[in-house]
Amino acid sequence: MSKHPASGRPTLPVAGEDHARLTIDLSALADNWRAMARRSGAARTAAVLKADAYGIGLEPAAKTFHQAGARDFFVATPAEGAAVRTALPDARIYVLSGMWAGAERLFFEFDLVPVIVSEEQLVVFMSAIADGGDIPCVLHVDTGMSRLGLRVEDALALADDIARPASFSPIMLLSHLACADEPSHALNRQQLQRFRSVVSAFGDIDATLANSAGIFLGEDYHFTLTRPGIALYGGAAVNGVPNPMKPVVTAEARILQVRDVKAGESVGYGAAVVCARDTRVAIAAIGYADGYMRSLSSAGIPLRRTGLAGPSGMLHGRPVPVIGRVTMDLTHFDVTDMPAGSVRPGDFIELFGRTMPIEDVARAAGTVDYELLTSLGNRYERRYEAVKK
Repeated sequence: MSKHPASGRPTLPVAGEDHARLTIDLSALADNWRAMARRSGAARTAAVLKADAYGIGLEPAAKTFHQAGARDFFVATPAEGAAVRTALPDARIYVLSGMWAGAERLFFEFDLVPVIVSEEQLVVFMSAIADGGDIPCVLHVDTGMSRLGLRVEDALALADDIARPASFSPIMLLSHLACADEPSHALNRQQLQRFRSVVSAFGDIDATLANSAGIFLGEDYHFTLTRPGIALYGGAAVNGVPNPMKPVVTAEARILQVRDVKAGESVGYGAAVVCARDTRVAIAAIGYADGYMRSLSSAGIPLRRTGLAGPSGMLHGRPVPVIGRVTMDLTHFDVTDMPAGSVRPGDFIELFGRTMPIEDVARAAGTVDYELLTSLGNRYERRYEAVKK
């Protein structure tokens, strides 16, 4: 425990210190962006920084991507955009949720590019530039996601509208693929064809369709700008194939206690697991308050509905299964098969990361990599490994 510089008295550790930690490999982050840039061919490659850069920290991620060569960045909200602008004065920053009444000031003040997602937002944008001066915009076209964006027929009508104000001249068209993580899905080609029709109607204009998975679909989907997200952070973008990306985030939890449970005794809430053998259990300081989800509870207990095998952590190079229910602050791991004397309080169990693939843990939880990363709580001690020169 450190001492207060003025009083000399011991100071309390920061929240999460010595209990759970995240190691964030910025070199891997940069390498993943470069790998996606190579796969993008002639297209420029952006970086998506939504949700605090998928949970790893917006500023260090933004600066790492910028150093690697990224100049285009996508965020979800204008507040996120303002934070990126503070870190990257020369970046082009696109706000995916667009512009709504009351938020116009942020777009002008921080030089943000709204992605216009509806006819209503188009009205707000036109009013804003009439009052505040010209700023660029992107037009979102819904080609099959049924989420944000103008319908294809409305976008085509807008392109052909001779009454369209000359001041409305989007710098780019954007759409989002619904099934790119399933390369053989028929909707991928349908969305591509619909998007091409709109791009052709607007003439000489930049266009972006490919997210992480879309980049893997090939050159037809790249257009002039790609916008990878999950792949940059080490997540699996495409279903059913080995993940080629480097792991970026390693999450670990400290073992607080190691105890013996006799055959016939139960473990944890609800007595959901009764040990069939004498069992050695490590209790780690991690739980659903830290984003280690309750659905990661061990297989065979009532709350688990995924139909998949239960998850494991990694300890001293060996998998150790979760046993019992994940709780708010604590999780049990079965360490019975570890060598005698090899497990001690204070050791760290890897939850996911360098040796425990995040996609395997997400699958065991019945969810996706995105949710694990963006659910990371604030009790982790974050350690950033600098980009290797």
